[in-house]
Amino acid sequence: MKAFVFPGQGAQFTGMGKELYESNPKAKELFEKANEILGFRITDIMFEGDAEELKQTKVTQPAVFLHSVITAICLGEEFKPDMVGGHSLGEFSALVAAGALSFEDGLRLVHARALAMQKACEAAPGTMAAIIALPDETVEQVCAEVSAEGKGNVVPANYNCPGQLVISGDVAEVNAACEKLKAAGAKRAIVLPVGGAFHSPLMQPAKDELQAAIEQTEFHTPVCPVYQNVDAKAHTDATEIKQNLIAQLTASVRWTQEVQNMIADGATDFTECGPGKALQGMIVKIAKGNENITIDGIQ
Repeated sequence: MKAFVFPGQGAQFTGMGKELYESNPKAKELFEKANEILGFRITDIMFEGDAEELKQTKVTQPAVFLHSVITAICLGEEFKPDMVGGHSLGEFSALVAAGALSFEDGLRLVHARALAMQKACEAAPGTMAAIIALPDETVEQVCAEVSAEGKGNVVPANYNCPGQLVISGDVAEVNAACEKLKAAGAKRAIVLPVGGAFHSPLMQPAKDELQAAIEQTEFHTPVCPVYQNVDAKAHTDATEIKQNLIAQLTASVRWTQEVQNMIADGATDFTECGPGKALQGMIVKIAKGNENITIDGIQ
């Protein structure tokens, strides 16, 4: 069975989508439609902008979404997924690719999400850190201990693959957790160059703002099951999909469990659709030892 997966924020690079725009009339039409919807020429930043411009959340999220979704659409008859999933932002790409959301509505929601998250980051600065080579249970326990001791919170945010869990929260608590986790045997505890505490309670104002936009948007039954981050399970019910998408902004991204469930449900062929190869690397580690799995990418 074939699974298409879609990357999240961090996969962006200067020049992303330019070749597609120049070589495919359908892609050009969709990119230009995106410029109209957003009210600025995001294609100029994607194709020619510098890394700093691309790193802004309000630019990064729609840019990665557009590259991923337009790549999938331009595959035409070759895009025949048995299941789809996306990492954080990538879940929106997956929903559009599977027909649960229109291209236009998906872009509007991603734009609203990016602006709401940017605002939340400015109102309550937080940070994230990647914890390498510790069991998930140890990271979860230390996060709970530090949150109980401190004034703020630190929580597991991204279960990327075995031995790689990203934590998120208030700056002091993330730093304290990093020290404790290194003492507990983490190979590395790397504070990430991000402007906020994504997938943590600090995103509650953004969640409230995005919820209003999601509730006003029409969702459809997807053409195949969509595996969602909050519970790592397959969903086809439009109402359930909507509720899980609302919950996603303050909940953990259970990517490890999501891929494991895809494999358990019969996925043997994973294709990463969009910029970068981050998900391919994660899936290699998640599926380690399973010789039946093939992994590639289209960008």
